[in-house]
Formats: sequence, C-alpha cells, structure tokens
Amino acid sequence: MAPAGHNPRPRGVIVNSKGPQVSAHAGTKAILAALSANLGIAVTKFVAFALTGSSSMLAEAVHSVADSGNQVLLLWGGKEARRRPDAKHPFGYGRGRYFWSFIVALVLFSLGGLFALYEAYEKLAHPEAIKSWHWVPVAVVAAAIVMESFSLRTAIREARPAKGGRGWFWFIRNSKSPELPVVLLEDTAALLGLILAGLGIGMTLATGDGRWDAAGSAAIGLLLVAVAAVLAVEMKSLLLGESAAPEHLEAIKAALIGEGITGLIHLKVMHLGPEELLVAAKVEADPGLGLAELAAAIDAAEARSRAAVPFDQTIYLEPDLRRAVGESPT
Repeated sequence: MAPAGHNPRPRGVIVNSKGPQVSAHAGTKAILAALSANLGIAVTKFVAFALTGSSSMLAEAVHSVADSGNQVLLLWGGKEARRRPDAKHPFGYGRGRYFWSFIVALVLFSLGGLFALYEAYEKLAHPEAIKSWHWVPVAVVAAAIVMESFSLRTAIREARPAKGGRGWFWFIRNSKSPELPVVLLEDTAALLGLILAGLGIGMTLATGDGRWDAAGSAAIGLLLVAVAAVLAVEMKSLLLGESAAPEHLEAIKAALIGEGITGLIHLKVMHLGPEELLVAAKVEADPGLGLAELAAAIDAAEARSRAAVPFDQTIYLEPDLRRAVGESPT
C-alpha cells in the first residue's frame, strides 16, 4: 500500500467543493453571534424571573445559559481540531468538533430540557399567578425574540452558500461541519421557546392561573429534548465515521483512474473531520508497468484526487490486478 502525505492546504478552508460544507470562519462567526445574543438574553430573563417568579422565564433563562455554554464548547472544539497530527493521534484531531457538538446535545437535553420539565412539574403542583411587574416578562420576551432573530439570521446567512438549493432539513442531516447545524437548531428552538413562553405568560396574565405558565415551561422542555435528540443522533453518526458525500465519492472514483491506473477494484472514503478525508482504495494497475512507472502512476492518481475534491486527504492506494472471483493472487 502506498501512503500519501497530507495536502498542504491550510485546515479549515474549503475551496469550490460541491458538498454541504462550510468554512470554519463561517461557523465561528455564527457561534459568536449566537453567544453574544444568548449572554444578553440570559441576563434579562433572570431579571424578569426575579421580579415576577415566572416559571417560563426561569426555564428560558436556564435555556439561554445552556446555549451560551454550548457555544463556548463549540469554539473550544474548533480550537482543538486545529491541532496537528502527532504520534498518539496520527490522523489528527478533526473529530474533536464532532465530540464537543455531541456534548452540546447532552447539555441541551439535561440543563435545558430536563430542567424546564422539572420546573413545569413543580409549578403545576404549586401554581402561582404573576402578581407584579406584569409588563416585564412581556418586554423581555419581545426583546429576546429580536436578539434571537438576529442570531438566527446570521446562522442562515453563513449556511446558505453550503446549503445551495437544497432544503434546511437536508443540510442538517448531511452537513459534515457540525457548528452551523447546531447553531441553526439551537436558535430555532430558542425562538420557538420564546413564543411558547410568551403564550404561557400571556395566558397566565389573562386568567390569573399559574398553570398556564407551567404549561409553557413544559412545552419548552419537550421542545429542547426533541432538538437535543436530533443533534445527538446526527453527531453520533459523524463520530462513528461517515462516508464522503456522493458527489465527492464519484469525483474521487473518476480521478483515480488515469494513465497507468486502468480501473478501480474497491474504494472506501471516510471523514476524519469536516474538511479531512481518509481515502483507501485497491486500484487495477497496468501489468506492463515497471516499479518506477507504477509509483509515478500512483502519485499522479493521488494528485488528481486532491484536485477533484480539494479537502485535506490522507490517501492509501494498493495496486493490484483484477482477477476472477475465487482466483488466488499469484
């Protein structure tokens, strides 16, 4: 097997690839926008809870704290993934971005969803109406919707080039870069959660029945648990190792065949990180080639693969002769 070195292109830069990818810069910009919005929102929600005792406000405040912590984890994962390969991790640290995104799902499930459901349970057992500062939670919800909308707009703008003409559900299911799908789902859940909180608070103010506030908190909890489950499933798949996008597989297959390489016996391509591929293939070589000519043909095939799909590629090509089924190698 002939190993190939890494493409010297800097990590985190995508050039003219057709798959559902985003640059590391785009992901970082969306994370920072979400972090700044969530920190401001969390403070205002805690103030509103302190003044009114609203269960929905407390659930939303904890949700914003969880989201802020999640964005810090995503930034840390991006930093860790930029470490160069070493003796202990010869294929690098690119999957660190998947690991920390999986931790984000766990935080969203526990600190966000389960806490909101617990708070709803407590307030259903002991419902309390909002007796003072009636305008505060309404104003906070309105202000939070504005800030969350700004954060979501930034994430949508940064993700749209990678999404192309496909749908958002497709992008979340197929993107190999975890940050923007995470931010998109978090911001969407945050906006829906604010609407649910606003409905619960509004009905509590209108009826004087604190159970509506508890119902709003319960709805927020169920929403966050559902979003966390989607994220966990997607990040688990990436952690286990996903194949390259179909268009990238086809491009690599076509690129490997050329002068001296007459066919492809089998090929496996796996993402080592969002912008890193492991390419392993058994190729059919021209039996008339000498050793030096065969080495040159393999080098040329590796170069064509990198030109066809310009990710960081670690390539292993094994030259062989195509044989009939059951025939032993000579």
